[in-house]
Amino acid sequence: MVNPEWLRAFIAFAETMNFTHAAKRLHISQPALHVQIRKLGKALQAPLYVRTGRQLTITNEGRKVLAFAHDQLERTERFIDEVKGVQHSASVVLAAGEGTFLNLLGPALHAFQRDKHAQLRVLTRDREAAIAAVQLGEAHLAVTVADEVPTNLVARRVARVGAAVVLPKGHLLARKRSVSLRDLRGEAVIAPSVGRPLRAALARAWSEMDVAWTPAVEANGWEVMMRFAALGMGVAVVNDFCTPPRGTVRRPLKGLPSVQYQLLRLRSREPSPAVLALEAAILA
Repeated sequence: MVNPEWLRAFIAFAETMNFTHAAKRLHISQPALHVQIRKLGKALQAPLYVRTGRQLTITNEGRKVLAFAHDQLERTERFIDEVKGVQHSASVVLAAGEGTFLNLLGPALHAFQRDKHAQLRVLTRDREAAIAAVQLGEAHLAVTVADEVPTNLVARRVARVGAAVVLPKGHLLARKRSVSLRDLRGEAVIAPSVGRPLRAALARAWSEMDVAWTPAVEANGWEVMMRFAALGMGVAVVNDFCTPPRGTVRRPLKGLPSVQYQLLRLRSREPSPAVLALEAAILA
């Protein structure tokens, strides 16, 4: 039998990865927290975390337990409210990047909030962290670039997005209706850091052209990159859904493949009506 208090304790620990902070959050002693998590691990006969030196890491088994804990406690609270005959104060957690929230999801989130389906909470996360938030049960949904979707997630396509350059209005390339990769030779390019989908696409394209290339500025976050372009630090290569700041223009960038934004949900987690409503708003 798994005690719900053990699940709450494990959630608090996993979110902080610190026994002291988690115990304070739960208003219990640190030894009591240790006992609850140890009992949970013993009941499930699985190691929930490992310690390497001073570093604590959730195990694969612990990640599964964490997703289950979020889902189980949420369903329990919903059931109790239903039995009591009171309205459940539902909330939905959505993870995505800052640029995705600002430039892609705004209208959908406004529609969801307007119809008052539930309280919306957003987590600003990069691609890897957004996917992890859904897999660990921290978020109900995530929207991010995902060409290869983990098998434990359900994916629905939200949008296919191309590339663009943002540059000052006085720049010579601003006169063109579109810009090619060859046009960017010799330009100071502001690009995402290594590991980002658009950076990988840029590197592949330059390699195919047999052109040695290094960005003048590396930055994460479309808004930061475009602001740097407005300051005259170079031309920013961004997704084409970005709204350029004042004093700049956006031009389509030819020669790069589009990327696919997906709406992700954990396959094993039953979606609540509020989660389904948010899904529908985003897909619409």
